[in-house]
Amino acid sequence: MNEPKINDTAAAAAFRRLVSHLQHRTDAQNVDLMGLAGFCRNCLADWLAEADGAMSKDAAREAIYGMPYAEWKKAHQAEATPEQLTRMEESVAKNKASH
Repeated sequence: MNEPKINDTAAAAAFRRLVSHLQHRTDAQNVDLMGLAGFCRNCLADWLAEADGAMSKDAAREAIYGMPYAEWKKAHQAEATPEQLTRMEESVAKNKASH
């Protein structure tokens, strides 16, 4: 797959807007994001930590969630339904096929 031609300034601005949007939309559950798009806040935090090279996963999650992950999880994460989990598993399988 070819890398899209996006300048770093625009990419950084779009990334910050995505992070801000996800922090605002606490109603969008990670399991639903995974089921529909194949990624969630945790994935985004992992990508951030990998890209940075020196950032821990915990620090990256705090940057993405806007608070410690455990705090966000306690305040905003609902119990996943069997249907959500099935959809997520199917979506994750599609990710493996594309990499």
